[in-house]
Amino acid sequence: MKSIQITTYNKNIIRALLGLKLQEKETGIPGNNEVLVKMHAAPCNPSDIAFIQGTYNIVKKLPAVPGFEGSGMVVETGKNTGHLLGKKISAFVQSDTDGTWAEYFVVNADDLIALQDEMDLDQAACFTVNPFTAYGLMDIAGQRESKAIVQNAAGSQVAAFVRMMARENGVKVIDIVRKKEHVGLLESQGAQHVLCENERDFEEQLNKLSKTLQATTAFDAVGGRLAGTIFNALVPDAELVVYGGLSGKPIENIHLMGPIFQNKIISGFNLIDWKADLGGGEFEKISEKLQNKFISGAYKTQIQGSTTLDKIVNGLRNYIAGMSAGKVLIRP
Repeated sequence: MKSIQITTYNKNIIRALLGLKLQEKETGIPGNNEVLVKMHAAPCNPSDIAFIQGTYNIVKKLPAVPGFEGSGMVVETGKNTGHLLGKKISAFVQSDTDGTWAEYFVVNADDLIALQDEMDLDQAACFTVNPFTAYGLMDIAGQRESKAIVQNAAGSQVAAFVRMMARENGVKVIDIVRKKEHVGLLESQGAQHVLCENERDFEEQLNKLSKTLQATTAFDAVGGRLAGTIFNALVPDAELVVYGGLSGKPIENIHLMGPIFQNKIISGFNLIDWKADLGGGEFEKISEKLQNKFISGAYKTQIQGSTTLDKIVNGLRNYIAGMSAGKVLIRP
């Protein structure tokens, strides 16, 4: 089968991309609790970019096939997985095995979601990470009974799903973007409170809005000084939930009076840990609920285009240059 392989990690993103090679590889054979998936498509997520740079928390023995997420059809099964033969699936796996940027992919049954027949496979390629991340984040806000939340990286797909779910639950959202042109874009999509972090009065606007709307939860995908600024703007008894580190920098500029006297805290969110902590059958119920939203058209991942395995370098360079336009799918 054809596959993309990474042979060395490189923090320089251009060199990391140029290090991706299209190679022939033996198609894997599924073990007892595994299946062989004929890939339909796989997205490139920020975690994939960090992985090929060697800066992600997952470091695999090289050479390896990248790709944590994707969709396809089960074409061969192991001893215990015969019920999945012919099923549409969406998978997310971060174990020390080959990834989804290939024609075929062997995956443990515990790391996939069997899909309803009506589920679109392009949407399914991006199903197991962003919608569930947004759901888990909003669950935290729900437990805190938050009337308003703050989120950065507001042009991302996770942020888009957060807005959808917040709207359904009557929760106000303060969105933060880096570029001024993204303010109008989000407002045209229905966002009500959009701030640009590079505006001169950004901190003043954020502090005022946070107090007015009583924002008690924030979702941080960036880190650095911006995360500290958001933390400081939250009202007492609030929580900053960190789920990404796009800036590559530690959180800065935290006012110490917040944690000491205002009961403000910082926590982390990891999708795999969140899934593991769910009760029996709960993840399946959430999956069915989210699938129905996609099938009805209420939820949708923005997909800006696609690329093929043999053109992956150019395809990913275009994606990195304009992530806010939506996902780029890698098709075998």
